[in-house]
Amino acid sequence: MPKLNEYDVVVIGTGPAGISAAIYCVRFALKTLLIGDSFGGAIARTHIVENYPGYIGSGLEMMNKWKENLENLNVEILDEKVVEISKNNNNGFNVKLSYDGSVNTLSIIYATGRQERKLKVKGEEEFLSRGVSYCATCDGLFFKNKIVGVVGGSDSASKEVLYLSNLAKKVYIIYRRDKLRAEPINIERVKNSQNIEIIYNTNVVEILGDKKLQGIKLDRPYNSNDFLKLDGLFIEIGADPRSELAKSIGINTNDINEIIVDEQMKTNIEGFFAAGDVVNRREKQVIVAAAHGAIAAYSARDYIEKLKT
Repeated sequence: MPKLNEYDVVVIGTGPAGISAAIYCVRFALKTLLIGDSFGGAIARTHIVENYPGYIGSGLEMMNKWKENLENLNVEILDEKVVEISKNNNNGFNVKLSYDGSVNTLSIIYATGRQERKLKVKGEEEFLSRGVSYCATCDGLFFKNKIVGVVGGSDSASKEVLYLSNLAKKVYIIYRRDKLRAEPINIERVKNSQNIEIIYNTNVVEILGDKKLQGIKLDRPYNSNDFLKLDGLFIEIGADPRSELAKSIGINTNDINEIIVDEQMKTNIEGFFAAGDVVNRREKQVIVAAAHGAIAAYSARDYIEKLKT
């Protein structure tokens, strides 16, 4: 094996897919490094997880349990951001880190997840952390007994709304379609809540305020007014795959920038595997991401074994 490569596998991303991959890689006796700057990924910011077999509780508690697994296996974890990936001269990859260091590896499992989408309206950046938030679990307590809005109609948006309804005096859902796209059980919970109100077929076109957010402008009147007074606005309109670093070395993606993988989580470049929400699979769920990570680890093991024989 070439001396240049310090690791058999570098797993990039510390969400469910990356954690699962690292656990399996270490159990396969592969020299493994797990790198990520946001442990637990998006699920760690989720108020309640109810659809993972054997577990009901907060996403953060769930990820802390997974962290115990890593610690029990002595998985090497680096709390750092990856800024560049390139091929090295010894049949492997160089992974450059934001503090100017780098590591070399024979293979990569890329599990970076997705990045929350922005509304891209006037006032969004200006009032970030001054009323605008992308995480109800993180910032909900700041709006206790206040009036807030949530933009979005997906299941994750509905969960944010339900969490906020236990804190805020009033919660508005502002959604561009005519019905929510959440799981039926969550739609029922939203509709049965006394302090949640849904505004359908409506978009936010501007976020307004002075030193902090004071309200939003809508693209159509609601109760005869296109201004809605709010103390806070939570944006939950989906997310985009964090595939830029992979694309930079020639990894193939689809038309929405998801990494294209086969059933073994292989990409078009040998030794480069991908897993979780960043890949071209419809289901963006913890249970699916964890399975992806395990499959990718099996593929990485097979690849390393072939290299070493």
